[in-house]
Amino acid sequence: MKRWLAEQLADIGIMYEKDIRLGEIILSSIIPQAKLSALKNKLAEKGLEMIYDRKQILAEQVKYLVYEMLERSEPPEENYSQYIASRLFLNYTYLANIFSETQGITIEHYIIDHRIEKVKQLLLYSDHSISQIADIMHYSSIGHLSNQFKKVTGMNPSEFKKQVQKASF
Repeated sequence: MKRWLAEQLADIGIMYEKDIRLGEIILSSIIPQAKLSALKNKLAEKGLEMIYDRKQILAEQVKYLVYEMLERSEPPEENYSQYIASRLFLNYTYLANIFSETQGITIEHYIIDHRIEKVKQLLLYSDHSISQIADIMHYSSIGHLSNQFKKVTGMNPSEFKKQVQKASF
């Protein structure tokens, strides 16, 4: 995605200061309206949009970091709050308040929801056991995974898998 965006900026003739990171671009100068419109159109083609509000930008950066954490194959060396705060160079409490204000959900619940979505994908599209999924998703135990899964979905992982399989026949 970074490469694509860099190519689009070059095609339009928009210069930027540094590397593109976490959805942020530092521009070299003010963009003329025609170039700004062209960029907005290119982004819209990919289902993307420009964000101008600093709080919204921070919330999107937190979302990106959560996604990045959940895609890692090795267990995190630090807890989620430390990981997010250290990557954005901001106080976690400040980030958590901004995130809740802009998204209507806490970072913790956002992480849990996305972990459970990933668990659902693994249940439905892999041959992994629940124990293996707990390991892949870095849960401390099968019980922890099952309890969290039930709180979010209203059923345990086995029931979920059976219900989806039954519905697809």
